Amino acid sequence: MSAAELPRVHLPSVDRVLAWPVVAALIAAHGRPLVVDAVRAELAALRAQSATQGDDAIAQGISTRVLADATPSLRKVFNLTGTVLHTNLGRAPLPPEAIEAMVQVASGASNLEYDLAIGQRGDRDDHVEQWLCRLTGAQAATVVNNNAAAVLLLLNTLSLRKETIVSRGELIEIGGAFRLPDIMARAGCKLREVGTTNRTHLRDYEEALGPRTALMLKAHTSNYRIEGFVAAPDERALSQLAKEKSLPFVVDLGSGTLIDLARFGLPHEPTPAETLSNGADLVTFSGDKLLGGPQAGIIVGRADLIARIKKNPMKRAMRCDKVTIAALAAVLRLYGDPERLVQRLPALRLLARSPLDIEALAHRMRPVVGAWLHGRAEVDVVPVHSQIGSGSLPVDVLPSFALRILPNRPGRASGRAVEQIAAAFRDLAVPVIGRIADGAFLLDMRCLEEEELFVAGFAEMAAP
Repeated sequence: MSAAELPRVHLPSVDRVLAWPVVAALIAAHGRPLVVDAVRAELAALRAQSATQGDDAIAQGISTRVLADATPSLRKVFNLTGTVLHTNLGRAPLPPEAIEAMVQVASGASNLEYDLAIGQRGDRDDHVEQWLCRLTGAQAATVVNNNAAAVLLLLNTLSLRKETIVSRGELIEIGGAFRLPDIMARAGCKLREVGTTNRTHLRDYEEALGPRTALMLKAHTSNYRIEGFVAAPDERALSQLAKEKSLPFVVDLGSGTLIDLARFGLPHEPTPAETLSNGADLVTFSGDKLLGGPQAGIIVGRADLIARIKKNPMKRAMRCDKVTIAALAAVLRLYGDPERLVQRLPALRLLARSPLDIEALAHRMRPVVGAWLHGRAEVDVVPVHSQIGSGSLPVDVLPSFALRILPNRPGRASGRAVEQIAAAFRDLAVPVIGRIADGAFLLDMRCLEEEELFVAGFAEMAAP
């Protein structure tokens, strides 16, 4: 049907709609351009549908469009998935000290690259380098926007157009199809694989050394673990071999924790301090995983190598902004008081949370969730296992408790009902993200700390 043959739809003009009081209120709240676009889009949609609507319905459609455009897409959510450091949900939650530091520097000018003592240009790494050296024992440190950038920058600086030796069993791939061989290629260096997937010996490294060798790289297998018939030379042996050949020995820890997690009843994870004491010349790790800070990639180690890395033109493209630097510096200062760290650092507090406390919380939340569902599903408390997440300690789990929500529908309808329940929780004022397992929707209580806000969300939204 041609445009001339379409039935005539009687709709108000754009100018008339803009004069309506409810639309004028939208303009006052959100600005004229956004509202005009919404009015035109709503009227165009009605014409395309050959639909005639009353003024109230048209105004409601316009309001819905304006609010959808004006609402931030990046929102606070409750992470009840059971994965504490969830990459898709922002990884480590920040402590109040870091948030306050971010606000302070974001609201005006700061001495990001200005040395107040001498009144001249400074280095933004100065705000974190001293603490990183204190906490790791390194001679120097620098920071970029994430650990992938740290590895890329390091390789491009030290191994451009040369070979980097890596064990085949450490050629990692992490989330988002990030692969170490791909990063090495982009860095302009050549990968030299040694050993096999499960067993690599010191002699494999020795036999691979040649005039084109620039460095030896050991990548911590953060996202997986090879068990069984396995072998790998320890860091001290690799360090000694590298020193004999005057080569840098680099270790990518991936996640990276600044303290021994075992003191809090958690599985042990290598620290940068341990790795440097084992002979590594440089160590790279993340800021937003086990460290508990903002997204950042940290390089610590020998001062001469760090100086070369900082002179690489790519460093400027990868540098952190003032807000990230402020947050990281605040988190690092918390490590100066290790006795209170588990209470003050949210990521560590959640990881070390007592299963008994989690179970008690689950029982408190059970009637709240059950009342909201109005009998549409059964809600009980069940033992589950949380995981650390973001590649950290991939096979280690933490005992926890969850609300198990089972829909009251048989057969195939039950599966659809579970999906509908999960969607309803995501539609709350503060979305609640859980996980579906064994035909049920699970809300792991390990990461729930804001109980009042969680409870209030159910009072503001109709049941599914």
